[in-house]
Amino acid sequence: MDLSNLQPAEGSVQNQGKRVGRGQGSGKGGTATRGHKGAKSRSGYSKKLGFEGGQMPLQRRVPKFGFTNINRKEYQGVNLDTLQQMVDEKKIKDSIDLETMVALRLTSKNVLVKILGRGELKSKLTVTAHKFTASAKAAIEAAGGEAVTL
Repeated sequence: MDLSNLQPAEGSVQNQGKRVGRGQGSGKGGTATRGHKGAKSRSGYSKKLGFEGGQMPLQRRVPKFGFTNINRKEYQGVNLDTLQQMVDEKKIKDSIDLETMVALRLTSKNVLVKILGRGELKSKLTVTAHKFTASAKAAIEAAGGEAVTL
């Protein structure tokens, strides 16, 4: 082994491509395949995100309106008829809290839960949630249960 027979390992080098910008004699000198003039021929060129060649970009053409409140709280709703169905299927007995709701896949893990008043509740339940609608709270208490707000 000596300097005359050194070569890279098999498969380590894949087509090195044409060496551009290495003088006129190479056939790829001069403009180095970049063409003449224009932003793309210059060094340091990078196309801006959403740039449309000077035409007014889409994100500036489309009208914008409205307001997004950054402090908005999103609640995931659970209806009374869903709770009654769980009681009928004997999945819950006398109380339901957030951990139980997550286990029964009624809600996701880190969300705020609001109990909504659709349907009717026949069984006595202690329901623990972040919020209750007035009709849901009335229905739970009418059935002899308790609405516990977190």
